[in-house]
Amino acid sequence: MADIQPVPGIPALKIDDTLVIGDLHIGVEAHMGAKGVHLTSHTDMMFDSIIEAAGTDIDRIIMIGDIKDSVPGSTRQEYREIPAFCDRLLEHFSEVCIVRGNHDTSIEEFVPGAVRIYPATGMAVGNIGLVHGHTWPSAEVMSKRTLVMGHCHPTVLFRDGVGSHMSEPCWLRGRFVKESDERYAHLPESFIVVPAFNRLLGGSPVNAIGTPLLGPIMNSDLVDLDDARIYLLDGIDLGLRKDLMVKDRKFRRWNDDENSPRHSSL
Repeated sequence: MADIQPVPGIPALKIDDTLVIGDLHIGVEAHMGAKGVHLTSHTDMMFDSIIEAAGTDIDRIIMIGDIKDSVPGSTRQEYREIPAFCDRLLEHFSEVCIVRGNHDTSIEEFVPGAVRIYPATGMAVGNIGLVHGHTWPSAEVMSKRTLVMGHCHPTVLFRDGVGSHMSEPCWLRGRFVKESDERYAHLPESFIVVPAFNRLLGGSPVNAIGTPLLGPIMNSDLVDLDDARIYLLDGIDLGLRKDLMVKDRKFRRWNDDENSPRHSSL
C-alpha cells in the first residue's frame, strides 16, 4: 500500500518516492499585470519550494494539471518560463510527469520531450489515482483505492465575531459513498483535494454555504462532502466540513473560466 503524506507547510503530497503538486498556473502574474497588479514572477520561488518539499528521498514529480495559466492562448511569460522550469525539474528528478488540466492547452509546445504527458482522464501510481479534476477520470483511475485531484484550489473560510473574513489554503480529505455506479464499475474508497501550489491564486472556500466546489466529482452524489475533513497546510485538523460551514454572501469564489484570481470582499 502506498504511503501518502502531505508535506508540512507546503501544498504537496509525497506518495512513496513521488511528489505530487497541482495548479501552478505559471504566467498568472502576466494576467494580474494586465489588470493593474504588477508582481515579479513567482516561478523560481515555486521551484525552490518543490526542491524543499522533495528533500532527498523523492525521485519523481507529478504535476496534476494547470501548469500554465492562459486559457485559451498563451503569454510571453509562459513561453519564457515553462520550458526553463521543466528543464530544471528534469535536472533534479529522474521522471517529470504532467496530467493535463483545463488550462494546459497545447502544453506540448512548452515542455521538453522528456516530460511525460498524461491525458485529463488521469494516471495511476500503484493504488492511487491522479487527476486534475475538471473532467471525469478514466475507469482505471477510478478503480484505485484513493483519488487525488486538484482544480478546486481549496481554502477554508474563517469569520470572526465582527463579521470579517479571511481564508487559508487547506486540504480536503473524504470518502466515496458508493462502491460503484452507472458510470464506474468500481469507485475509490477515499479522495484527497490538493491545495493550489501557486500561492498567488485565489481559492474556492470548501466551507462556504451555497458555494459549490469545482469539477464533476465534487459536484456528484459519489462523495460525502459533509463528513470530509479539512486540514491546514501545517497539518492542523480543523474537523469535519459540516461543522465548519460559514454563510458568506459576499464571497466571490475563484472562477476557473477566467484568468484572474477572485478574492473575498471584506
